[in-house]
Amino acid sequence: MRVIAGKAKRLQLRTPSGYDTRPTTDKIKETLFNMINPYLADADFLDLFSGSGAIGIEALSRGAKFAAFVENNRAALDCIKSNLQFTKLDSQAEVYSMDAKESIAALEIKGKVFDFVFMDPPYDSNLEKDILLELQYSNIIYCDTIIIVETSRQADFEYLKDTKFRISKIKEYKTSQHVFIEMV
Repeated sequence: MRVIAGKAKRLQLRTPSGYDTRPTTDKIKETLFNMINPYLADADFLDLFSGSGAIGIEALSRGAKFAAFVENNRAALDCIKSNLQFTKLDSQAEVYSMDAKESIAALEIKGKVFDFVFMDPPYDSNLEKDILLELQYSNIIYCDTIIIVETSRQADFEYLKDTKFRISKIKEYKTSQHVFIEMV
């Protein structure tokens, strides 16, 4: 796995060993960033369920001014920190060792507000629902924050009809999808 574009282009990233994380393939990552790249300059980016940190690092490499990484797996946290140091992007980042849902309150206390929220929870865990329900009343997002959920193609977002969010776009891949969500 590598950084695809920007100031850290071509640098190889470490990934945690084992099956606790599913790194997003370079091809899918490139497709995602081709879609959001025009809006990344000087953006604040939140990477929930960060794994190796590859998505947030790609955002920083392509011009985001700040990224917060949230992960509760110890091996993945070490990987994120190592990757940030290796890419020399650590001065633009903060790494949080905690549960993704708990991080919302912690980030509120710090006064952080994000232009992008990316989350890649374990597939079919329904954790994205818990996060979205929490985010809809949170002050860590703007009314035009772009929320992106990487999930299995079978994920059901029907519950969004009872929230302040709506799906603005879906990009499907072979076994996964990126669901773009925005405030109504």
